[in-house]
Amino acid sequence: MKDKKIAVVGIGATGSVLAAALLQKRPDTILVDPAPGMKNKLLENGLNITGEISYPSVPVTHFCSKISEMEEDAPDIVFIATKTFYLPSVLEDLKSIAKPGIKIISTHNGLGTEDMIAKTFGAGAAFRMSLNFGVALKKPGEVEAAFFNRPNHLGCLDKTNTEIGKRIAELLTRAGLDTELVDDIKLYVWKKMILKCTMASICAVTDKSIKDALASKPAREIARFAFGKRLPWQKRRDMILVKNILPTHSHIWKRWASTRIQCAVIWKETIPPKSIFWAARLLNMLVN
Repeated sequence: MKDKKIAVVGIGATGSVLAAALLQKRPDTILVDPAPGMKNKLLENGLNITGEISYPSVPVTHFCSKISEMEEDAPDIVFIATKTFYLPSVLEDLKSIAKPGIKIISTHNGLGTEDMIAKTFGAGAAFRMSLNFGVALKKPGEVEAAFFNRPNHLGCLDKTNTEIGKRIAELLTRAGLDTELVDDIKLYVWKKMILKCTMASICAVTDKSIKDALASKPAREIARFAFGKRLPWQKRRDMILVKNILPTHSHIWKRWASTRIQCAVIWKETIPPKSIFWAARLLNMLVN
């Protein structure tokens, strides 16, 4: 990995943790963020990560305010840690500096971000990480980590990238951010989403974090009961949908679902999360 140049785009809470970890082993890691004043602050004060993940006083020496500023020193590996709705514009900007063989790693929440990378740069460029830590940005360069359920998970769409995927995971692990390369990253992304959806209301009622709720036997029993009751109903609803509705109007449903997701991701339209969830389910049923 010493011959690979690395960049992190988006230095918010998640990006700061990733950058701090990478800087432990690769001090030449390039940080990219357009926020006014951030460049000077981080070059002067560095990064400071506290809590369950600790990287105190990490020096920053390479910072760009725009992706285009990396043109003369283009990275081989790019971690994208922006908000999900910025991903299309970030990918568009990366086109101007991308070198052959570039690897792009989405660390976003949500579904399908690795497929967006593949659509723009090909499957050989696309990686996805499912992060299992919770962090909060106190101010630029300062982040507090509430929990880290080790390890994170990393996956690639093109299996010829397995070897470099292992090397990336090993680099992060050696830096203290335990990461495991997995065969089916989409499965881990879905598991994380289901866990969040299942536990969100329980956490709200009990005033517990997900970690604390999972450690509570009563909360786990409530989650297991609610999930068990929901699954049979959900399966029946899916079967009715697949057998009676989708086959005769599949082209209409595809257009609706695709538009719904694109509006949410690209145009930041306010759409209920449940609607996005069903749009994703519909696309999955129609494609597969």
